[in-house]
Amino acid sequence: MLAQNNAHHARYVKGYHFVLSAFLLIGTITALVNLYLQWAAHYDMLNSILIALLFICGLFVFYYMRQFPLRAQDRAIRAEESLRHFILTHKPLDSRVTMNQIIALRFAPDEEFIVLADRAAKENLSSAEIKKEIKKWRADHHRM
Repeated sequence: MLAQNNAHHARYVKGYHFVLSAFLLIGTITALVNLYLQWAAHYDMLNSILIALLFICGLFVFYYMRQFPLRAQDRAIRAEESLRHFILTHKPLDSRVTMNQIIALRFAPDEEFIVLADRAAKENLSSAEIKKEIKKWRADHHRM
């Protein structure tokens, strides 16, 4: 496995992110085209409607199946990084630090974390800017 850094720390599951998303997108488009063709030809449309509806439902499931766990993961990251900040400084994390900034800060080692957290609050650094400022990347090997 490559060492994590700013250039490559995102994780993609090929079967989910690429294959399943492509199948759902192609299937939805095909089902909608079929629905239109059935409507234009004045055929019975019930089966076409049901197939299109199922593919649209599949797109919703595909989206939310990933979003719900990500929100839970974000809450865990916020709690971990807030505790880490409190342990290192004996002060709570600045309330101006956004969730995206906190997610980026988790890759900073303790030596860089406090300075970057302060800069993130004061200068409103983006998550990309925070990640670029990290000199010694703290990898996250416990995610799926």
